[in-house]
Amino acid sequence: MKAPLFLSAAIWAASTLSATAELALDMVYLRLEQDRPPVLSNLDPIPEDLGIKGATLAVSDSLTTGKFLGHSYELDVISVPVGGDILSAAKTAFDASKLVLLDMPGAQMQQVADLPGAQDAILFNVTDPASDLRDKGCRANLLHTLPSQAMRADALMQFVTKKRWTKLAMIVGEHPSDVAFANALDRSARKFGQKIKAQKTWAFDADMRRNAAQEVPLFTQDFGDYDLLLIADELNDFGRYIPFNTWRPRPVAGSVNLVPVAWDRVVEQWGAVQMQNRFRELAGRDMRPVDYAAWAAVRSISEAATRTKSDDAARLRAYILSDDFQLAGFKGRPLSYRGWNGQLRQTIPLVSGGAMVAQAPLEGFLHQRTELDTLGLDRPESKCEAFE
Repeated sequence: MKAPLFLSAAIWAASTLSATAELALDMVYLRLEQDRPPVLSNLDPIPEDLGIKGATLAVSDSLTTGKFLGHSYELDVISVPVGGDILSAAKTAFDASKLVLLDMPGAQMQQVADLPGAQDAILFNVTDPASDLRDKGCRANLLHTLPSQAMRADALMQFVTKKRWTKLAMIVGEHPSDVAFANALDRSARKFGQKIKAQKTWAFDADMRRNAAQEVPLFTQDFGDYDLLLIADELNDFGRYIPFNTWRPRPVAGSVNLVPVAWDRVVEQWGAVQMQNRFRELAGRDMRPVDYAAWAAVRSISEAATRTKSDDAARLRAYILSDDFQLAGFKGRPLSYRGWNGQLRQTIPLVSGGAMVAQAPLEGFLHQRTELDTLGLDRPESKCEAFE
């Protein structure tokens, strides 16, 4: 005789729950506060909760599924003041959790990753795009959810190549982040058979809010003819005053105008609108690239915990770096990690003002493994040995 339908359902539910491990995943967002260099305009202040709100949203998103599986997620924030002892704070973080998001310069990340307490932890770089952290300076316990400078530069150069813009000029700021992005653009140009034929350093002290119409034409006059002007201004200082003031009327890209980014408010496809709305409701502002990187880090942890039914850091790391891992990141393709340097593979939107112009990798740029590996350091190029 068959059991009543409701009884069969109850038995199924009970067996499902008993097979589901109850897990409590505690995570830490470890931040070293930093002095921001002064810029000409204060129109775009950096939010105090940058990154933290992205991680907070990811915890909320993870609980939506986790509560049915008996999984809970908690996020603690440890914020160290400027000049504070980040290594001491990191030791405290590792006592609380082996799942830690790092918001600090790369040099400090490497120091934190080298601590004895970090050797059995998973660390996520959510703020530093430096290519060296994914190359010679890599650490086996440090994964990267923020795209590297090389990934962003390659995304832009794919677009440049597609447009057949072959004559390039570039203006570079004096800050180390500007120089690093300029180096990434130069490397990428050569990678795709391009050449930056002229380059100048921006070292003006004048108030460009008043003088741009006079200074910029003179500054760009001796570039000669070119198809595209690249700007390396990662502090968002002077670049906004360059477009429409150049000696020759040419398009501008790089840090301004047409910008390769991890995330932007104009990303609206693939279910992204719903996430954008959830973030605005939570934070009262638009999601920025660091917010997205922090969100992706927490969601990587929760996805791995869901699939492995484990909270063990070593097991989670192994799954995250495996070919089986996929993260639905609202960017048109499943995201995964590069097993040779811990970088999250992801598409790169190219945005201009209120629209997404394109999304890299662009059609026609092929790869034997995945087109996503046409962005940034590919395996043969990487000098990272920690993951071997």
